[in-house]
Amino acid sequence: MKFVALISGGKDSFYNILHCIANDHELAALANLHPTEAGVDELNSFMFQTVGHDIVHHYTECLDGIPLYRRAISGSSANVQLEYTPTKQDEIEDLFELLKSVQKAHPEIEAVSCGAILSHYQRTRVENVCDRLGLTSLAYLWQRDQEDLMTEMCVLGLEAILIKVAAVGLDERHLGLLLRQALPTLKKLKSMYDVHVCGEGGEFETLVLAAPIFSRRLQVCDKEPYSVSSDTLYLRLSVKVSPKESASFCSSLQIPGLLDEGFEEILEELAPSNTQWGLTSQRPTTASDIGTVSPHIVHTPSKLFISNVSSSLDTVEKQTENILSQIREIVQQNHLELFNIQHMIVLVSNMSYFAAINNIYALYFAEKHLPPSRVCVETALPKLSMLQVSCVVLKKGSDRLGIHISSRSYWAPQNIGPYSQAIVETSPSYKSASLSGQIPLTPATMDLSRELSDPYKAVLALQHLHRVMTLINVTKISSLTCYITELAAVSTISEIWDNYVQRFSDNGILKKLLIVQVTALPLASSVEWGGFSFEPIEEYDDGDTDDETELAKTRFQFPFKDFTFTTVGSNTIDVFAGDELHSLREFLTTEEVTGTRVSVVTTLEHIDKLTKDGLTAEWLSAIRVWNYEGAEMVYGGTWEH
Repeated sequence: MKFVALISGGKDSFYNILHCIANDHELAALANLHPTEAGVDELNSFMFQTVGHDIVHHYTECLDGIPLYRRAISGSSANVQLEYTPTKQDEIEDLFELLKSVQKAHPEIEAVSCGAILSHYQRTRVENVCDRLGLTSLAYLWQRDQEDLMTEMCVLGLEAILIKVAAVGLDERHLGLLLRQALPTLKKLKSMYDVHVCGEGGEFETLVLAAPIFSRRLQVCDKEPYSVSSDTLYLRLSVKVSPKESASFCSSLQIPGLLDEGFEEILEELAPSNTQWGLTSQRPTTASDIGTVSPHIVHTPSKLFISNVSSSLDTVEKQTENILSQIREIVQQNHLELFNIQHMIVLVSNMSYFAAINNIYALYFAEKHLPPSRVCVETALPKLSMLQVSCVVLKKGSDRLGIHISSRSYWAPQNIGPYSQAIVETSPSYKSASLSGQIPLTPATMDLSRELSDPYKAVLALQHLHRVMTLINVTKISSLTCYITELAAVSTISEIWDNYVQRFSDNGILKKLLIVQVTALPLASSVEWGGFSFEPIEEYDDGDTDDETELAKTRFQFPFKDFTFTTVGSNTIDVFAGDELHSLREFLTTEEVTGTRVSVVTTLEHIDKLTKDGLTAEWLSAIRVWNYEGAEMVYGGTWEH
């Protein structure tokens, strides 16, 4: 894609340009926002670096005439919410107008280069503007290790100097230092005061003098320090454009590997028999003569569960509209809004319907900056159903946070649809996150590589999920499902999961995985991981009370093959699996289960038998089900109460 690069003169914006080019994007224009008043260097903007703005116009000369578009900042930080919505008199509206003018001059431009590393505040604002203009944000530095980045910049020969300092341990002596000269001090300050090595906390700002793609360079002619406050100083510079060795794209640019070290080890330790899956000799069919499953609604103190919503209308578009209208009506009848939905599970009878479903689905969440997380799979459905939807709705009183990252990076796949990577329910004692299904896309390109081995893809998709949990800091798994399309994957998934648990968690979560075969996954992927995680906010005594002991005894009366439970605040989430259908019947008819939320995954034929017996649950049809060890089960599920 052709892209416009947002530049301030700093190291991050130019280093990100190099990574954009390395990923086969073409630099077409530069864009910069600057103070309105001449002679004003520092606006102390929450969003934009302005120190050195009077140097920026020289970069077009350094880049062989790449055009530079500039606009004065007339707004302020009027909207400081983490998730940005268009706000009059906000500086982000200046960015919108700037990029709109670039787009008018260069209609071929499809993307915007952004040097954000850790700042959700900056990333969400660039993404908001890009979304409004139909552009893609390219943020290849996102979530990279800061020390790694600084080291890479120094090795690469990105010549940048410190032009502003505003942190303990940094003073006038450090102004004008090259990155490689300042790096030892920054590492020391990190260990002493937790200073951000890349300046992500505003500790310092930089100005690039030379880069591998420059055909000419900047040379400092004069510099003068200015004091803003007792701990903040900056340089006012005069520069000239000077000759440089011819521009080249440096071969030493380091591209991060797809897998982190821990996930590489998970892959390397797989048994030789689990190195490739191949194709299932006989593909299961979704054809079914079974009638529609009835909707099911369950209330808990903090959540509303709406399950098994379907339609019998004659087109997929009509069914999608009807189902989402039903859900909206139920939500509104309970004095809630679509924004309160945390998670959606969408089952489709044919993945070819996905685009049509998604187009209508997107309209229902178009105005929501944090749409629900989502899992979508193809599986067997009743004969008249083209899709079936279930959802979790948070009741008012819980804080609803999350991440909806649409920038392309090396971190994890960008969101390209109306869903968030995770939605987090926050209460006084815990955080609980719903996690969208992750397939093994290569984040930097958003391709599903056919060259990677099947086990590699499974590990990569799990790493995506792990990175999402790590970023939101909700890392304790309460329930997890791995969807597969090939029978040969089962033993591999089981071994990958065991290796993951040993490295990143403890054996307490081992039984929280169900392996589920469906007929197809998005983009013809062979694997998808999704589920729920939690994080305690306050620690409580883990000792069993008499009530807890009695409850545990009651639970284990059920003849499940596998059973484990997690306490999340005042709620308990059980993951179970069984190899005989009668044990599930017994469980669903037990008094303490009636009226609580139970989600069951089993074959459509078993669902038909159970519903004809008058039993209710959230029904998720599958071709086959296995437990965490790879042992085949008749059913699996979760119970939240």
